[in-house]
Amino acid sequence: MGGSAPRRVHQPPVETTSFVDRRDELAEGRRLLATARLVTLTGPGGVGKTRLAGRIAARVERAFPDGVRFAHLAGLQDPELVPLAAADALGLHDHSEQPPLDTLVEQLRDRRLLLVLDNCEHLLSACAELAAALLHGTTGVRVLATSRHRLALTEEHLLDVRPLPVPDPDSDLSAAATYPALALFADRAAAVAPGFELTPDNRAAVARLCRRLDGLPLAIELAAVRMRVLGVDQLVARLDDRYRLLTTGSPAVLPRHQTLRAAVDWSHELCTEAEQLVWARASVFAGSFDLEAAEAVCADAAPNLNPAPNLNPAPDQDPDTDGRAAERHGKDERHGKAESEREPEGDREPEGVHPQDVLEAVAGLVDKSVLCREGGPGTARYRLLDTLRHYGLDKLRQRPGEESAARRRQRDWAQEVAAECERRWFGPGQREIVARLRADQDNLRAALEFSLTVPGEARAGLGLAGTLWFYWHACGAPREGRYWLDRALDAHPEPTRERARALWVAGLLAGCPEDLTRGRHRAEDARALARRLGDPAEVAHAEYLLGLMALFGDDLPAALEHYEAAVARNPVDGQLPSLAVLDQVELAASLAFLGHTDRAVQVCEDAHRLCEEHGEEWVRSYVLRVLALAYAERKEWDRAEPHACDALRRKLAVHDVIGIGLTLDLLVVITAARGAHERAAVLLGGADRVWAGIDGNRFGSATYNSARKESETRVRAAVGPVLFDRAYRRGGGLGLTAIVSYALQETGRAVVPGPRRADGGPAPDPVRGDPRLASLTRREREVAELVADGLANQQIADRLVIARRTAEGHVERILGKLGFSNRSQIAAWVSARR
Repeated sequence: MGGSAPRRVHQPPVETTSFVDRRDELAEGRRLLATARLVTLTGPGGVGKTRLAGRIAARVERAFPDGVRFAHLAGLQDPELVPLAAADALGLHDHSEQPPLDTLVEQLRDRRLLLVLDNCEHLLSACAELAAALLHGTTGVRVLATSRHRLALTEEHLLDVRPLPVPDPDSDLSAAATYPALALFADRAAAVAPGFELTPDNRAAVARLCRRLDGLPLAIELAAVRMRVLGVDQLVARLDDRYRLLTTGSPAVLPRHQTLRAAVDWSHELCTEAEQLVWARASVFAGSFDLEAAEAVCADAAPNLNPAPNLNPAPDQDPDTDGRAAERHGKDERHGKAESEREPEGDREPEGVHPQDVLEAVAGLVDKSVLCREGGPGTARYRLLDTLRHYGLDKLRQRPGEESAARRRQRDWAQEVAAECERRWFGPGQREIVARLRADQDNLRAALEFSLTVPGEARAGLGLAGTLWFYWHACGAPREGRYWLDRALDAHPEPTRERARALWVAGLLAGCPEDLTRGRHRAEDARALARRLGDPAEVAHAEYLLGLMALFGDDLPAALEHYEAAVARNPVDGQLPSLAVLDQVELAASLAFLGHTDRAVQVCEDAHRLCEEHGEEWVRSYVLRVLALAYAERKEWDRAEPHACDALRRKLAVHDVIGIGLTLDLLVVITAARGAHERAAVLLGGADRVWAGIDGNRFGSATYNSARKESETRVRAAVGPVLFDRAYRRGGGLGLTAIVSYALQETGRAVVPGPRRADGGPAPDPVRGDPRLASLTRREREVAELVADGLANQQIADRLVIARRTAEGHVERILGKLGFSNRSQIAAWVSARR
């Protein structure tokens, strides 16, 4: 398993087609963000706000030492999830009982970053509340929002994203290619009709078409797909017919809405019956989805609703291939007429969709630009743009019972995915499981929301929330897990196995001092209910949690007695293997803290062999950490450090932020004991930043914190306050991956992928001498040092008494010379050299 964290969903949308020039809007967006802390891109659906926001964010990224993060809100329905989605996008994993907004502000108070809130229009109040809290409670956070409507805050600066300009079709069109609308049509048309380009013969017709579409990018893209079978003049004539039909309706509909509706209606009517139905049913997906999900949800009757999720599919499994185009066009002709001649379907009831037909329907929708193809964790994924998703929902709701049936299938699919991932969790492929669940995060939310709002479905929702225990706990989503579990427990109070499971999972996610009492009560309630139901597996799970509460509560004798008894019993049928082995891990930890290190090492070695036999990584990381702890208690630092580094590498692979924080604290103790005091100070700063995103009190446990506090006191005394503060700030300026990389590099165990040269090759080892250092001027080295200390460009300019633009130029040249792409890599490189 590699050492990098799985791809998270806080990145900008992947661009799969060329970006048509919006130079003026890009410049204005950058200008506004330089002076304003809240900028909202407004405009109609289909105008390209999300893509423009991604481009603006990419252009200004270097001005934000703590990065740019995207919170995609289109898939959310509950306003309470908005701060949780923002925290997830920012890599914060709060365990506290504070209101989410208060915690978010507290954790971001000293950071300089840009948060992009994408698709705010359906959650305006919640987004406005979030933006206001960040503006008033922090100084270095800026917000870039996209919305069809403004957030209505006094601090808000608006950038109206208008449709692309279109020339007069009857004017001089010799420079037609310079108009973005015409260039967009030509680009998309050439993709389906190779060789197409703007010529003196077709420029007027293309201009007329783009004018009829009001320059809306989405409408232009949908129309361009028709170039597979129609000419430009035919497109104009047929679109004119569609537009006249539409405008005979309500005069209250805005012209641009009419235009987009005409384009979408036309695309819909030219789809096959199966494609129309798949489009409508796929609209219940709140996020992207893969082919297996489409087959489970969009078909009338799937032969097998519980296949193992395809986490490692063949690389060529993708229906987006040109080889099927002729076959699909032939099927259109077999339906009665060629696509260019078919009449609208009207109100005729579409036929059903068989599972084997979903592949062809998905491929057809990709070809027609209805579905966007995206990369995913090992397989192609597909997404409906928000405008087309709402259109599909409208069509679905016109058919009685269809929406609830599709949402139920989507929920059942989510249950099967979660159950299969849980079955596979204690084994190889954990990183792929995490990536899969993160990719489907919005769909899991939609399945939970459906279950908890539709009468008779609450038990299924409770089961789904409990099945995802390993995702909420191991992969850094505790606050959201508690949110769903609390809702589900309230919705389903009946004494069932699902409730017993959910009770101890809710307790497991209680990881801070305020929650310890609540967590213990949850565990006791779970154990009592499981005993009443005669379910020994859930009894064992609840008892694991009770022992953990004793350990975190510093009652070491009680924890030791508890886990001695648990390990002495053989695992019962149905007991989760991860928790069965974690019983051994916590036993070893109790032994180590109490000074019984020989036995702690033996218990760890037995547990490690079991993990190796199953190819397990997450539990093994805890085994390795406790093994390092045992050797540290024996002051065998040379044996402790390799195990701690191995644990840290594995924890990053599944984004176990609590485990990363615990292991960094242990490495501080080890490093300080070995006399590397400045390095220990850097690790202290990095560890504190990690914990600030989880729980600044580190569970409030003296058992876990005492050695680390003693090491900090020793390091401060050894290096002095000035050098300590500088090294500490350096570590605090590193992100999660960067601080893990720093922790691993100097030991010669750097398995986290390091910086790359511009040609893609590996960069030289920053510790053992780097020829790139000589390429930097003296001033550039000064700037690099200040970047590593966490200073933004304006702060660097002030410190060196130079212009901000000069500072920006230095940073850009440093990035180019070192072959890096962001400031965090500069910081990690400088920190390692120091």
